[in-house]
Amino acid sequence: MLRLAAYAGPPQRKGKIMAESIGHQVTARPVSRAPQGSVTSQGTLAVYEPGSGKLLGEVRVATAAQVRETVQAARAAQPEWARKSFAARREVLLRFKDLLLDRAAEFCDHLTRENGKTRNESLFMEVLPVADAAHYYGNHAQKLLREEKISLHLFPHKKSYLRRHPRGIIGIISPWNYPFSIPAADAIAALMAGNAVVVKPSEFTPIILEKTRALFEEAGLPRGLFGVVQGKGDVGAELIRSGINMVIFTGSVVTGRKVNVAAAEQMIPCVLELGGKDPAIVLADADVESAARKIAWGAFANSGQTCASVERVYVHESIAKPFTEKVTELARKLRQGEPNQHEVDVGAMTTQAQVEIVKRHLDEARQRGAKVLVGGEITVTPEGARFVQPTVLVGTTQDMAIVREETFGPMLPIMTFKSEDEAIKLANDSSYGLSAYVFTKDRAKADRIANQLIAGTVMHNDTLYTHAATETPWGGVKSSGLGRVHGKHGIQDLCEVRHVNLERIDFPAFWYYPYSRKAWATGLRVYRTMLGKGFGRLKALFGRY
Repeated sequence: MLRLAAYAGPPQRKGKIMAESIGHQVTARPVSRAPQGSVTSQGTLAVYEPGSGKLLGEVRVATAAQVRETVQAARAAQPEWARKSFAARREVLLRFKDLLLDRAAEFCDHLTRENGKTRNESLFMEVLPVADAAHYYGNHAQKLLREEKISLHLFPHKKSYLRRHPRGIIGIISPWNYPFSIPAADAIAALMAGNAVVVKPSEFTPIILEKTRALFEEAGLPRGLFGVVQGKGDVGAELIRSGINMVIFTGSVVTGRKVNVAAAEQMIPCVLELGGKDPAIVLADADVESAARKIAWGAFANSGQTCASVERVYVHESIAKPFTEKVTELARKLRQGEPNQHEVDVGAMTTQAQVEIVKRHLDEARQRGAKVLVGGEITVTPEGARFVQPTVLVGTTQDMAIVREETFGPMLPIMTFKSEDEAIKLANDSSYGLSAYVFTKDRAKADRIANQLIAGTVMHNDTLYTHAATETPWGGVKSSGLGRVHGKHGIQDLCEVRHVNLERIDFPAFWYYPYSRKAWATGLRVYRTMLGKGFGRLKALFGRY
């Protein structure tokens, strides 16, 4: 049930909960209470702490003209940045990494206040992955983007290679659940590839990107290369129309489709990461203790507000009872409360709209016979703090919303299966395909099952962390999106591929003008030789194919 608590909220912290030092667009002056994520009468976005409901600060909403001015500034700064060596770009990005690590506590404190995740999650899921992205791309981008030679089997007298050039300006429309690690990691890859970046943060968590811009500039990034435009969906739409060269969007399927259409109208590529309904399969030979611990974290970390959260579990019937008991025990022990304390395990829900989705899924599951083993309470204080208890359910079925739709909250429905084939079928029975998880002591079996699961990433005996493994590509299939970020594939996609073909020998080819019967016959004879039995002799002669 949705409970309006009568208490005054979590314990108050000492000092002002404002953001005076964050940047020129953030103010700390009092405003009349506006709904979360809405534009105030002063043309600002008021930001409230999910864990207390208190005002954190405001940011100025960008006009259409200001969006275009920001893009123009990025356009002016980008060519000189692209001409710099990888070593020069690396120096800036590694300085950014060092500054971020020095101020990790400050960034964690702010992320916890603005987003509602716990301090540990702010460190391990936001700050440290960004520092690692700067370290990885700073040290590996040159190798990942190096010139690539192509051997031509039909034309050995020619030389071909690929060169990767920065696209220009990468637009990033980022979400509220990971308001720092998602856009910052993508921006770091784009910058190391020689691009400029303009970010439109979520209207629910806009301040952290102002801090990020300030830190980039302190690290020596030239002004204009990392732009931030604040606002709601209309500002994101204006950004796509403003002359950028690519867009990276993370968010809902509904909005992602609109972004895809808008990008197509501008003839620019887009990468879409649109969430998931990620399954975990627990086989009969799995380590029950380890699987329960990792799945509980995969389901409840960041209050379940993770695209790759474990949102449904299929456990073999032979171990369903001990597994369910262990997960329930772990969930019951989790400490929930005001997130800016090290002793809290589960923090607050970032938006009220997401609370309502969780409530709808939970209510429907209960009404249709599902049983809540632990949790199930939703608390919204008069001040606006929002908490959903970690919840374990049994008796859910494949046709319930809590099993089919993305819940994005700390809900864990557990179901059973009899055979491996049944588990794979149930796991694939979804419109989403971001991540999937397989728990078994048999690595070969895990690999065999992984090959049959329709997901962008399949993990064995673990959950969640691959988004922080910068080397690995991140993205999904089906309704979970298009394209990839991170790793070699992600940074290469931030570049245009250009092919160069050089002549080794001036070869008078038989297909040039003037046409003749002799040329036709010669061409046919040559290709029959090259593509037929005579191929072995050519291979020996030229040493390639």
